[in-house]
Amino acid sequence: MDNKINAWLEDILRSIDEIFDFLPQNPNFLEFQKDIKTKKAVERNIEIIGEAVNRITNYKSTTIEIQNARQIVGTRNRIAHEYDNISDEVIWTIIVRELPKLKEEILGIK
Repeated sequence: MDNKINAWLEDILRSIDEIFDFLPQNPNFLEFQKDIKTKKAVERNIEIIGEAVNRITNYKSTTIEIQNARQIVGTRNRIAHEYDNISDEVIWTIIVRELPKLKEEILGIK
């Protein structure tokens, strides 16, 4: 596998792991909603995930397909450019529903 693609896949995995490291052992939405530092750290890592997915999908020699790549990149763009339009509920849903599936997918690619 190309070194750049491998590095971007590692960035995705590291960001997912960091997100879960930021959360308490048994996270709940209300705690997350009150913790501004954790929310900002999670949002930053989602931005990194989105940028890495974007780079992978646009790389000249890529044959890798990531499910929901367009939505992942779109979420990154919304956080970066429409930050006032992202709800805590959306971020929480990404954490609990989407990130575990994405991690599994990326591990399968590597």
